[in-house]
Amino acid sequence: MLATTPLSDEEQAAVNNGQAALNRLQERLARVPTPSGPTPRQLLPIVEVRRDADDHL
Repeated sequence: MLATTPLSDEEQAAVNNGQAALNRLQERLARVPTPSGPTPRQLLPIVEVRRDADDHL
C-alpha cells in the first residue's frame, strides 16, 4: 500500500507509529468538511467504545 498510495507525513505516521498517531489523524479528519459541506463528525458522531476487562469477545 505504501508504494502505490502517496501519503502525507501525518498519514505515514499513522501507518508506521501505531494507535496514537492513528487516533490523532482520525480526530483531525473528523473536522474536515466533506464535499457536501458537513464534517464526518456532524454526519456520524464518533463515540468511544469501552470494553470491560472481564469481557472476552
